[in-house]
Formats: sequence, C-alpha cells, structure tokens
Amino acid sequence: MASTQLAPTAPVAVPGTLVPPPVRRDRMTRNLARMGWGFASPALIVIGAFTIFPILFSIFVSFENVNVTGAGFSFQGLTAGNYSTVLGAGLWHHALWFTTVYTVVTVVVEVALGTVFALVLERMTQGRGMMMALLLIPWSLITVVSAELWSYIYNASYGVLSGVFHNILGAPFSATVALMFADVWKTTPFVTIIVLAGLVMIPQELLEASEVDGANGWKTFWRVTLPLLRPTIGIAVLFRVLQAFGLFDLPYVLTTGGPGTSTESLAMLGYNTMFTNLDFGPGAAVATTTAAIVLIMSLVFLKAFKAQVGKELPSA
Repeated sequence: MASTQLAPTAPVAVPGTLVPPPVRRDRMTRNLARMGWGFASPALIVIGAFTIFPILFSIFVSFENVNVTGAGFSFQGLTAGNYSTVLGAGLWHHALWFTTVYTVVTVVVEVALGTVFALVLERMTQGRGMMMALLLIPWSLITVVSAELWSYIYNASYGVLSGVFHNILGAPFSATVALMFADVWKTTPFVTIIVLAGLVMIPQELLEASEVDGANGWKTFWRVTLPLLRPTIGIAVLFRVLQAFGLFDLPYVLTTGGPGTSTESLAMLGYNTMFTNLDFGPGAAVATTTAAIVLIMSLVFLKAFKAQVGKELPSA
C-alpha cells in the first residue's frame, strides 16, 4: 500500500473575511502578553514587596542564629536549633492544640448557623435586603473594634454579663468559650452570604421535582439541596479555616493570651516570642511552622474539594 503523508493545512479563507498571517498573529499575541504583564506589574511588585519578600525573609531568619543588641540585630550563622527549640517546647504544643480546637469548633458552628440563616433568607419574599444589611454589620466591624465591644460585655466589674457570669475571662475554659462566641457572632454572616449565593444558584426545577416525587422539606434538603451546596460550603470552610488558624487580634485584645497562656494561639506565640522576648530566630520558626501547617491543610482540602466536585460533575 502506498503511504500517504498529511501535509499541514493552511487556514481556509472564507469569502468576505480577512485571515491574518500566522507571523502577524503571533506578533499580536506577544504584544498583548507584554501589555498584560505591563498592566499587572505594579500589583505584582506590591505583592512581591509586602507578601512574598516577608515570607522568604521569615524563612531565612528561622534558620539563622540571631544576636540582638542595643544597636540592632545581627546574623551569626545558619542553625537548625530554632526549630528544635520550638517543636520541643510545651508552649508551642499547647498553642497548636488551642488553635486547632478553636478552628474546628468555630468553623463547624459558623457553617451550621450560616446554612440555617441562608435557608431562612432564601425563603424570605420581603425584607431580604434589610435583613442582609443588618446581618453584615458584625462582619463589617474591624476585629479589634469588635473585640473591644466584647471586652465591655465580658468585663467582671461593669459588663452586661457580669451579673450572670462572674469573671468570665478569668478561667481558661470560660475564656475560650467567650472567644469562640465572639468569633461566631462576627463571622457567621460571612458564611451566610456565601451559602446564600450557592442556594440562589440551585435550579428550582430540581426542588420542584423532588416535591412532585413526594419528598418533604427535610428529605429535599438532605438529598437535593445539601449535595448541591457542598462546593459552596467547601469554599466557605476553606476561607474560615485559613482565617481562624491565623487567630491573633481577638485574643490579643480580649485575653492577651490568658489566663496564663490558655488562650495563646500560634500567631500570638510567634508575636510574643519575637517582639516581647526578642527571640527572632525561634519567633520566625513559629511563624514558618504555622504557615507550613496552613499550606498543607489548604493543599489537602483543595485536593479533596477537587475530587468532590469531579464526582458531582456529569461525565461526558
């Protein structure tokens, strides 16, 4: 049999249209790419200067033996002792445990309450805009301002809750619960808005079909609404885990990590180690280990999220 060789086909010109030459088209593509990089370069420079460089510098400091003097600090050479000091310290273990428990409890409660509030708002026919505006007031407050407000409420002398709970911030368990309650109050609206956006995107035909099949509201929620909300809830959980694991300003204002170190998060431990004790090497090691834990959690979550979305997408 005679072998046939396929030659590259030239673009077919349609009558009435102009087909640019390949060389000219490639030049236009490169010019557009350069223009895009030019427009994005100011933002990239800012991100590099205020985000990437501090991270890289923190990693560098975490492997350095830093000597602090009255004239400043100097680097005395590379060392791995900072990480051995941090990972073997009981304060780091307790801060990791507190941050993890705090993150799990607050995120679970916020997702549950946010889903309930979103379901209520989605079914409202009048006044939804007003309710959403009122709901966003806690979220719009700066965390430091919100913490100051709660400090007046929790105050043992003149606080609103002083008559019911005496010195609520004076015991480790009650102080932890108080922090969690303040966090849930502030951040649940954020989860509510995200879940509400997912609810609005659900086709009403699916809900009507489930009602025609005889399913009640409870079964419709568990078998239709909730499975379709999983990607949206997953996004809300990812954002909230990243925010909650970097907990700093709320306990810094309310409890300063106390009583003792019972409410000291990893972020507070790194701050106190670096700027209070002036141990820059171990403080940078705390920050680096915290960032590594968050990065690993994010990668694992994104992989599970991608697999979950892939299961829900219809196969071709």
